[in-house]
Amino acid sequence: MNTHTLSFAQIHILADDIAEVIVNEGIEITLTMVSEYHDFLLKEMSHPFSILINKKNSYTYTFDAQRHLWTLPEFRAIAVLAYNDMTVKVTQGLISIQRDISCTIKIFNQRDVGLQWLTDED
Repeated sequence: MNTHTLSFAQIHILADDIAEVIVNEGIEITLTMVSEYHDFLLKEMSHPFSILINKKNSYTYTFDAQRHLWTLPEFRAIAVLAYNDMTVKVTQGLISIQRDISCTIKIFNQRDVGLQWLTDED
C-alpha cells in the first residue's frame, strides 16, 4: 500500500483505481483543500477511480468545499465508512447538497464491505 500525505489528509492507494482517504482530526476542509485533493487524484490514480472515505476522525467543511466535493467526472464510486449515527447523518446531508455529480455514493459501517462494493462497481 502506497501512502501519500496531503496538507489535511492521508491517502492510501489500495489499487490503481481505488484509494482510501483519512482526513486529519479537527480539520476544516476548505475549497483549496478540495482542489489539492482533486489534483492529487487526477495525477496519481487511473481514471475512472473509486474512493473509500474513512471518517474515523472528526472534521468539518466550509460551504464552498461541500459544494465542490465529489464533482470530478472521473469519480466512479464513493464509499463512506461511518462509525456512528451522527457521521451517517452528516454524510447524508453532504450527499443531498445540490451539485453536478455522476458517481454513486454509499455509506457503510464496515470497511471490508465498503471496499468490496467499490471493487464490484468496476
